[in-house]
Amino acid sequence: MKRILITGASGFVGSHLVEEILKTTDWEIVAMVRLSTIGDMHRLTTQDVMGKEANRVKVVYHDLKNAINEAMDARIGHIDYVAHLAANSHVDRSITHPKEFFEDNVMGTVNLLEWARKRQQSGKIEYGHIEKFINFGTDEVFGPAPDNYDYKEDDSHNPSNPYSASKAGQLDAGYSYWITYKLPIITTHTMNIFGERQNAEKLVPKCIRYINEGKVIPIHASLDERGAVLEVGKRHWLHARNAANAVVFLLQKGVIGQRYNIVGDIELDNAQVATTIGKILGKEPKLEFVDFHKTRPGHDRRYALDGSKIKELGWIPPVDFEESMKKMIDWTLKHPEWL
Repeated sequence: MKRILITGASGFVGSHLVEEILKTTDWEIVAMVRLSTIGDMHRLTTQDVMGKEANRVKVVYHDLKNAINEAMDARIGHIDYVAHLAANSHVDRSITHPKEFFEDNVMGTVNLLEWARKRQQSGKIEYGHIEKFINFGTDEVFGPAPDNYDYKEDDSHNPSNPYSASKAGQLDAGYSYWITYKLPIITTHTMNIFGERQNAEKLVPKCIRYINEGKVIPIHASLDERGAVLEVGKRHWLHARNAANAVVFLLQKGVIGQRYNIVGDIELDNAQVATTIGKILGKEPKLEFVDFHKTRPGHDRRYALDGSKIKELGWIPPVDFEESMKKMIDWTLKHPEWL
């Protein structure tokens, strides 16, 4: 039996990782949560699987902007794996409050890495030995992707806004601890993620809410001087369930020191996503194209990753996009409190 520390466990993706581990493994979980505007304990407490498996989850409260002291280290206890998912992850907020994002994503990561480094060097048998440490990143560190090119794991970072820059700093800090201290770091870059229990400000839940209410959905695009649409923001889309599955897969089969892209099975622009949701709901979405160059400085039109490396290792997303979207919409309509 393994014991894993998950940071950001009450966040959107973190809660899906907790659920995935409880459903597919016999591991015990130390769930580190901060409970700010990002984390929400209801993401954990309302999971059906928690009713049967809550005894396998230990919750610890800690803000990673602060170092992990001896008392918290003892409370965490024995750890075999670390999955570092805690992050501040909203581009618009990063543009208005950039310092917070570097404090959370860079210094928060360094504090966690320092804890892991000191623990490995201490050799305390009762705390075990960290076998693998997933440093969970984003495709946005590479900046905008040219048409017909998907970034590979070792392409250069070229972040366009404070959020993506802070995530690049997070990943580079982790990689440096692998090189310098031989911490067992595995780095991931992940595409746009959607799923149940997502923050209502994100595109998919916003589309569900706006389409049901008959509201106009603003879609960011590149417009000419007459207001005609030239290009619409485009992403690969990945359900949080698949992202969590990939993390567990890499903890089991990933190679220490390597970087892996976790990629969705379909690339759609934001208007196509809204149209897909409208078809599932049986309602026509009302779209308004807004020039993102004027309204959203620092935002990129297209993100894209090459997922061949993790595929060659043997990972296949367990649920495809269409099935994931249908299940998410059905779940969300039954749980309107998340809208």
